Amino acid sequence: MHTTTNQTSENKKRHGEHLLISLTYIGKNIEMKTGIELTRALEQWRRYFDESGLVSALVINESYFIQSIQGSRPAVNVALAKIFDEHSKIIPNIVKLEEIESCTWDGYLIKHLTSSVEDEEYALKSFSAGSDFNPYLMKSTQIESFLTAVFEGAEANKP
Repeated sequence: MHTTTNQTSENKKRHGEHLLISLTYIGKNIEMKTGIELTRALEQWRRYFDESGLVSALVINESYFIQSIQGSRPAVNVALAKIFDEHSKIIPNIVKLEEIESCTWDGYLIKHLTSSVEDEEYALKSFSAGSDFNPYLMKSTQIESFLTAVFEGAEANKP
């Protein structure tokens, strides 16, 4: 039985399951899903990520979103292909891809940016390069800092 364990371990290494990566991308919410439709879609993705052993941090408003996905290299690639396939109108733009030693996020984290003064000041003054929240105007280092800052405290929402 020890040989089977070694073979299974070797097979996993052949596909890169032992390597963790972090992939961050931005997108424009062209589909304009809101309310119950968006809630259902996010819940389906949360379940998919849980089943796939992935963790994620997602910041979204009415127009844009930023998502960081972390997990094994094959699982992240399969998830990205699924996102491209199911949400072709989003046209994701990858801003950073790197190998990591351990995952930063704890589960499937979501932050909805609102038009509240707190969210607006936070997003605009701290990280955005424009007059409103637009990750397309942000450098990858700003996007990384933004995600880290958003999910540092108790502001993170798990669905």
